Amino acid sequence: MVPPWTPAAPQDPVPPAEEPDATPEDTPSEGDVAPPGLQAPPIAPEGRFGGVRTSLGNFARSGDSGDLRRSLGHYVRSGYGGSNTATQRFGGTAETAGSFGHAFYSTASGAADAPVDVAALAGRSTEEIANAIIEAVRPVDGTQDSEAERAAMHDAMSKLLTQYPDADLLNLSDAEREFVIEKFTAIDVARRFELDVGKHLLEKAPTATVALARLKQMRSYIAETVAASFRKLRDQGRTLTAGRIARVVQAALRETFEVFEGYEE
Repeated sequence: MVPPWTPAAPQDPVPPAEEPDATPEDTPSEGDVAPPGLQAPPIAPEGRFGGVRTSLGNFARSGDSGDLRRSLGHYVRSGYGGSNTATQRFGGTAETAGSFGHAFYSTASGAADAPVDVAALAGRSTEEIANAIIEAVRPVDGTQDSEAERAAMHDAMSKLLTQYPDADLLNLSDAEREFVIEKFTAIDVARRFELDVGKHLLEKAPTATVALARLKQMRSYIAETVAASFRKLRDQGRTLTAGRIARVVQAALRETFEVFEGYEE
């Protein structure tokens, strides 16, 4: 159900020395690490996405948000065996988010451990800078996960520049950095869902135009749920500060999958 190479608990890159000591709220809580019982993930059962496809096919034809919710519920419950295992499966998303955030923080602060050479990118286009950041954070390794995450980072930066037209990718503000990390997380979850079962939605939609509309509806719904999870964590004082981005993203993923898992049949 979870590939053996999936990281059990993501770790954030070590922040620069000037980063203040962690406060009590920085200490990982029970929701920040993978439970011990998940260290040996179960073997994926046959037909685990059967329920997902049935509900997703209904959604493709009707556009009913109830069918979409049911498909997401099946995706977490039967597809991944529950929110705990789903969170572990998406450990790479949280780990990449931590590296993504560190790249932005370290370049903006001029840290010596910045993975991007700011001087080498002087005068380059925004697209070239974005590609350099992606390459530094998530080099191509031939896996489907890396391709999904690279595409999600690119799309997240595109949304950032739409929301903040004057944003400098090499000198993002705290608000801009939080925005792009949240967008990356939502986009990556939606993209993985599409990779697992999206073909069924496209096949069952009555027309290509309807299929694209359903995909947009699905992506928006997932993005709204992920955004709500981050808002809940912010209300609890758990924000995307340097040094704990991966842990906060992992907690947001867990919260999101718990919401999906709770959708009734």
